[in-house]
Amino acid sequence: MSQAYDAPRQAEARQAAADLRTVRDFLRWATSAFERAGLVYGHGTTEALDEAAFIVLEGLRLPVDRLEPFLDAALLPAERERLAALIEARILTRKPAPYLLNKAYIRGVPFYVDERVIVPRSFIAEILLSDMFAPGADALVDPAGVERARDLCAGSGAIALIAARAFQDAMVDAVELSPEAAEVARINIADSGFEERVELLEGDLFAPVEGRLYDLILTNPPYVDAQAMDELPPEYAHEPAMALGSGEDGLDIVRRILAQARAHLTPEGALICEIGRGRELLEAEYPDLPFMWLDTEESQGEVFFLRAADLPD
Repeated sequence: MSQAYDAPRQAEARQAAADLRTVRDFLRWATSAFERAGLVYGHGTTEALDEAAFIVLEGLRLPVDRLEPFLDAALLPAERERLAALIEARILTRKPAPYLLNKAYIRGVPFYVDERVIVPRSFIAEILLSDMFAPGADALVDPAGVERARDLCAGSGAIALIAARAFQDAMVDAVELSPEAAEVARINIADSGFEERVELLEGDLFAPVEGRLYDLILTNPPYVDAQAMDELPPEYAHEPAMALGSGEDGLDIVRRILAQARAHLTPEGALICEIGRGRELLEAEYPDLPFMWLDTEESQGEVFFLRAADLPD
């Protein structure tokens, strides 16, 4: 990035820290600045206004879901300088906001994050906390019947920890191949209050716990295809490539999971897997598998559910 581009941004940030006074002022400025910069979102927010609100509220250590009470709050000089620096860094570095603040949220649950892991944003977490897994006759899986669950490709540990919340009697194994990502997962497990029920295991997919059977296997594996990896926006290029890419069509690791999952499930167990936009390819390759697609408010055909009996031997 050239000095010709840096200097105006830095000057604007200094001016903002000097002139702006309230949360509302910084929210307006950040939204306009993000729009002008053409930033890309998708790490917990979908547009410039949401991104600005997250940075301002989290940057001030305020509740990220309660903007209205604080809009006209006057800020101290140190607070103004911090917000101006964060907003400037978001534009100049193109890092996702959760990396700048070391914080991401899933359904209000906070997680520590840095560039050793992808920013947690799986639809599986939303599904686990939805009515699909609430006690009752319509539940896909009886929460009380989940005694042991497994999170493959655990990353930050977010899905494993959400599973511990959803299945209150379950032991959860979180499996991660990257030693760097495992370090972040350890931080989140230690801060969660679920240390006695969530075990972190390092290794490749099913290898670390050969012989254990699970009532539920959860996984948000890498699923970005080769072309998309080559075209990643700068924000996504900050994330670990090994946590994103999975071969030419993005399904290499999903195929491995499908081939091995049944041997690690109880007879009544099930697999939940997120695959991004690969539904058509997957259904064409496995025409005999009765995929059930679990949709959310923001996703369709990106997460599938299969019972153990329906998986390949």
